[in-house]
Amino acid sequence: MAIDLVFITYNRIEYTKLALPALLADPTEKFSLTIWDNASTDGTREYLASFEDPRIKRRVFSNQNVGLRGGANDLFSTSSADLVGIIPNDFLLTPGWTRHIAQAHADIPQLGMVGCWHFFLDDFDYEQAKHKIQTFGRHQIFRHPWTGGGAGLVKLATVKKFGLLESSGTTNYWLRMALKGYINGFYYPLIHVEHMDDPKSKHSHLKDEASYQAAKAVTFNINSPGQETFADRWRWRQQVLDNLLDDPWQAEYYVGWRVKLRRIKKRVTNLFSSKPSCKLR
Repeated sequence: MAIDLVFITYNRIEYTKLALPALLADPTEKFSLTIWDNASTDGTREYLASFEDPRIKRRVFSNQNVGLRGGANDLFSTSSADLVGIIPNDFLLTPGWTRHIAQAHADIPQLGMVGCWHFFLDDFDYEQAKHKIQTFGRHQIFRHPWTGGGAGLVKLATVKKFGLLESSGTTNYWLRMALKGYINGFYYPLIHVEHMDDPKSKHSHLKDEASYQAAKAVTFNINSPGQETFADRWRWRQQVLDNLLDDPWQAEYYVGWRVKLRRIKKRVTNLFSSKPSCKLR
């Protein structure tokens, strides 16, 4: 199956100098690549312009930062391939990652977004996660309604049904697919992608409070509510990991009254756990 990828950058040239060579490390891996830069000012543009590989078909240098959505929507609008994928420049991919996922798409018509595991392999607990590992013919998928911002493949025909990405981001986009019955998740056995913005990564710019606050001008995700501090980022990381490993794969669990009920229960739990305990005398 023909594959189109878009590699999206905004500054952080140190990440790009690791991520782009890793993406292109296996010369036998077949795909077409668009490079999309969001008005970088740190030498990224010059580096991208000088990088050569026959799989690079286009280089787009935007005059403004339109985020991941801008590059993704350009790919969704212009591609004629069977499969498309989004690669942010903070993802350090395992060479050869496209092969298993592309074959799974060829074999499973209802496959939606299937990606690489963006935590570390030692973060994965099989006993916790085995209730979500499903078999489809000769393939296994660690099923979840969404997989993150990139490092995966989805059929272009499926994207055409759901339209362009909106401001709500990729999580809601993949969730909408799952609600329509598409099989989303991570290929299993897991294919690792190192998320360099994970504070556990040795390459991460997020090392302490000062570097974390400085990165907010560049890194979209850490501006989300509840991630105000570096300590918040570590807590958020564990919450996402627990969600992936423990929570149901069914998309309906994450929408409507079920979500509201869980939020109420959480507030009540937090309320009582924050009060001093009283002992009977």
